[in-house]
Amino acid sequence: MRYPTNPFTHAIAAKQKQVGIWVSLSSAFAAEVVAPAGFDWALLDMEHTPSDYFTVTGQMQAFAATQTTAIVRPEWNDPVVVKRLLDMGARGLLFPMIQSVEEAEKAVASTRYPPHGTRGISGSTRATGFGRITDYTDRINDELTVIIQLETAHAISLAEEIAAVDGVDGIFFGPGDIAADIGKLGKPLDPAVWDLVMPAARKLMDKGVPVGTLVMDSDFAANLLNDGFTFVACGQDTSLLAKATDAALATVKAQINT
Repeated sequence: MRYPTNPFTHAIAAKQKQVGIWVSLSSAFAAEVVAPAGFDWALLDMEHTPSDYFTVTGQMQAFAATQTTAIVRPEWNDPVVVKRLLDMGARGLLFPMIQSVEEAEKAVASTRYPPHGTRGISGSTRATGFGRITDYTDRINDELTVIIQLETAHAISLAEEIAAVDGVDGIFFGPGDIAADIGKLGKPLDPAVWDLVMPAARKLMDKGVPVGTLVMDSDFAANLLNDGFTFVACGQDTSLLAKATDAALATVKAQINT
């Protein structure tokens, strides 16, 4: 068996617009509901959810039968966590709260086998088809997506240097934490946030670096993609479920005679 091509990795390298969704329900069953929708990528979040290795494995299995690339966000830039996620078959990683070039280099190194990194070797894993995929070690560096998340004004000031780290495939701006960092807690769409993000994003775009983010406003997501962003998540499964259930209840209550 040969290791399959990762469409997301090659799409963002070619600057093809990629629409994504945040997956936070920590359930393979819930992921199976989302998976056939047709998103280009899905972020399986371990940082702000109860997800563990088993739930993430189930989520990846749900997406494996689709053309949607499942990207995992580990809870931290930890080489041990990264090693386990990669052996589980993660096809991309989004590293949270990277604050320096050195931290970006550590993140990339944790995804690379020696002598180019620090990843440990195991032959019979889900990633290698339990030993059936014979070219995994030859191809994984070209197929894996490594995305660095910038979440503070300081990190944004280093965006170009961090993006230049060999092995970084894209830069992701986290508007929620950026908002908090600049005194706009709970206001990720505040103009001050995007006045900080957009100049840095444009510099990266001009250098050919794929740039992404998550916003909960579909129109704003489309505007960002039309304005040069390469990969944007336009919603979150938990938020969509909450809004839909609230709306259904409100619709019925509004029609009940009192």
